[in-house]
Amino acid sequence: MAGGLVAAGLVGARPALAIDPVFSHRGKAIRGYDPVAYFTEGKPVEGKPLFTHVYEGATWQFASAENRDAFAADPERYAPQYGGYCAWAVSQGYTASIDPDAWKIEDGKLYLNYSQSVQRRWARDIPGNIAKADRNWPDLKAGG
Repeated sequence: MAGGLVAAGLVGARPALAIDPVFSHRGKAIRGYDPVAYFTEGKPVEGKPLFTHVYEGATWQFASAENRDAFAADPERYAPQYGGYCAWAVSQGYTASIDPDAWKIEDGKLYLNYSQSVQRRWARDIPGNIAKADRNWPDLKAGG
């Protein structure tokens, strides 16, 4: 019987745990990049430890006090979709880290991806991938 459990991958299996609502690396949401800058400057800009805001349990960094204040006033407008996890991965039913240089604003929303090659795959069907990710995200966030 134990062999069957090993073959099924169930030995040591644990219930799924909810993921953190925001992707963070070394305590910084989206690797310390400023989410507002994607909208205002059209490029990834590293945030500074001087300008931070806590949202969804994560510390976000910003390039300026102005960007921090804009985010604090309307985080839903600037925060990346799916907690800043890779949009392609979420569309496929799992989560993955991101590369701040692999991004796109679509219909006023910021999407990040694991790498530029993954982003190209995601970009082949942006509306379809967004629809799949929108369906998957609630379960992933809940640990299901």
